[in-house]
Amino acid sequence: MRPPGPGSVTAAAPPAASRPPEADIRRAAVTVVTVASLALGVTAGGWAWTVDRRAEDEALRAAADERVAAAALAVDADRSAAAVGAAVLGTAGAASVRTGSRAALDAAVAQAGGTLASSAVRVDDDAVRQALAAVLGAAEQEAATASAVRLRALAAEVAGAERAVVDAVAAHDAAQAAQAAQAAERAAAERAAAAASRPRATSPGAPAAPAPADRSCATTYSGPAFYTSPPTDGGDGSNGRLPASALTAVSWTRDSRGTPFYLRSDAAAALERLNAAFRAALGHDLALDLTYRDLDTQVAMRAALGSVAAVPGTSSHGTGLAIDVPELPCTYGWDTAARAWLVANGPAYGWVSPAWARQGGSNPEYWHYEYRG
Repeated sequence: MRPPGPGSVTAAAPPAASRPPEADIRRAAVTVVTVASLALGVTAGGWAWTVDRRAEDEALRAAADERVAAAALAVDADRSAAAVGAAVLGTAGAASVRTGSRAALDAAVAQAGGTLASSAVRVDDDAVRQALAAVLGAAEQEAATASAVRLRALAAEVAGAERAVVDAVAAHDAAQAAQAAQAAERAAAERAAAAASRPRATSPGAPAAPAPADRSCATTYSGPAFYTSPPTDGGDGSNGRLPASALTAVSWTRDSRGTPFYLRSDAAAALERLNAAFRAALGHDLALDLTYRDLDTQVAMRAALGSVAAVPGTSSHGTGLAIDVPELPCTYGWDTAARAWLVANGPAYGWVSPAWARQGGSNPEYWHYEYRG
């Protein structure tokens, strides 16, 4: 639209309802400035401008006027859209959106909390678990007052931190499995080498030659044979006197005489879970040698082995809270994959290698583990 010039007829303005107030204000301001400029021009000589210059200025004014009108219309459109959105959504709708966002966050927090608990001692660098714990703490603090948008952002942060822990656990388990496979290969190679070096009979029916001097993978136990004990008939629940009601047999193995391996019921349940994880990681069940030991067996072992065996009535085996794996150094010894896995992962199931039984402890026993809950 052009401003009125001398002798021109001003077109009728469109109805006020069809134009935004801001446009009218800016149009009026432009008109006033234009009229004032024309008046000044007339006073100073009016028609000194050339026709081309005047046409150019009028075109610039028209473009500016159109931009002002367009901007005003855009502001009105934005305000109208916001008003319509608020009317449609309403307070109840906004509350519903926030409720859904909070439910999504709560679900993410619950899942991540379970991952955090189950990943203890199953990552090589605990920093990822600490980061997840920090994100969970922040989400718990903000959740009560956070907006729907912030709740969704918190859920995404929790999910991302949990994914880092899941990836770390997967990497740890893969490394453990690879280590176990390498240990199994070494043990197989050692057995094959021992068999190959054993002298063979020179003729049919000749007596077998003695085993070679190198028995590095043979059992380290050289005392008399002892076996795990069944529940004590009429037991009073004291050390070495546990009745059947206090004990449960593990499901996957028995001793060489066919006696089940009994443990206190909670310890047995925890060992079942541990064995499932052990089997998944190393490819075979955990072997057992001794579990519950009654008082009579404790007395016999003390007499045969001396101070190596616990004082009768004080053994952790008498409480049903200890196991011995076979004394096979190439399978369960200090530097084996099985022991590394048990020491690293056993505590997650309540089973530990006590300090006194570790290398450098007061009575090193690589085969001994205890349930601490």
